Amino acid sequence: MRRNNRQKFIIIIVPLFLLALLVVFLHPYATTPVSKNSTKPSNADLPLDKIRMPAGFSISVYASNVSDAREMALSPNGTLYVGTRYAGKVYAIPDADKDGNADAVITIASGLHMPAGVEFRNGSLYVAEVERVSKYDDMDSRLNNVPTPEVIVSGFPNTSQHAWKHIRFGPDGRLYIPVGASEDLIDTPGQPWLASIMRINQDGSSEDIYARGVRNTLGLDWDPVTGYLWFVENGHNSLNDSGPPDELDSAPHAGMHFGYPYVCGNNYTDPLYGQGINISNFTPPELELEPHVAPLGIRFYNGDMFPAEYRGQIFVSEHGSMEPFTPVGYRIELVTLSESRKATGHRVFADGWLQNGKAWGRPVDLLVMPDGSMLVSDDKAGVIYRIMYNPSVGGG
Repeated sequence: MRRNNRQKFIIIIVPLFLLALLVVFLHPYATTPVSKNSTKPSNADLPLDKIRMPAGFSISVYASNVSDAREMALSPNGTLYVGTRYAGKVYAIPDADKDGNADAVITIASGLHMPAGVEFRNGSLYVAEVERVSKYDDMDSRLNNVPTPEVIVSGFPNTSQHAWKHIRFGPDGRLYIPVGASEDLIDTPGQPWLASIMRINQDGSSEDIYARGVRNTLGLDWDPVTGYLWFVENGHNSLNDSGPPDELDSAPHAGMHFGYPYVCGNNYTDPLYGQGINISNFTPPELELEPHVAPLGIRFYNGDMFPAEYRGQIFVSEHGSMEPFTPVGYRIELVTLSESRKATGHRVFADGWLQNGKAWGRPVDLLVMPDGSMLVSDDKAGVIYRIMYNPSVGGG
């Protein structure tokens, strides 16, 4: 009797155990909503007093313990979703009590391949990894029971550089996906999807290339007045501190070429690929930015909290230069536009993440909240900041 029971146990349990192992190790999109931090954020651990902004503006920590925070997306119910690069995670950050501070930081997916890009549309969370974009349906209601994602587009190159992606839905309802150049400086004949901005339908169909000659962009937004696409572009690192410049570009329509790798900025012709090239064939930038500041986030301000002079203008977050270049960036800039919606200049809006040549934080993405405040992700400090305006607050 004991032997028969033991045999039954082996016959039933062992196959179930082996099946469980197969599910764990072979499922390529296993997600684990395991990590939750319900501690309210604190400003005490970061030198926020070093951040300088115009009078009336203040900055605080909206959510802490958001390791490697990159792109942000907000759902209609107020849940903030945050992608990462090296951490391989996607976070959900709810604020159910609407007090302007995160209630918790929940890891809803882990073990992904640089899921830097997130976007939210019609109840679904879209997550961009290096090789694919996936969709998690009914995400807001399933933070503790994460649905199995559906891959809507795949086959992007698994390259060593510029492979992580920040994604955005445009006014046309299509998902725009930047595909960075596979090397720091290389021509890509026969590989038209490299160094481009693609777009697809919400279900992954009808993919096409919207813009070409874009070395690497991680920040996209649309002018609320004209509906034109604007984006930031990181220039290549093959030269020295003096160039080439990073860029702020505008693409009013599909089919434009922005010069990479033949020309950078307004008139820098590349010595390797630019010989004999007519630069008039390419679209120049709306604005040249300093070399190596690494602009990553861009948002048109469409809120009501900040003074009227900011409405319809552009905020750009500069992630900051890499070694061995002289430290530059690590700040947020304001780009001013004319009535004809052309860039007229830029100035520093917030800086102080760089102190004595060393950065304690690196701003990445920007997001305007329904109340008009602005969130800023920081992948070095591992936090989400909230910038607010109150005319009674002093500047510094």
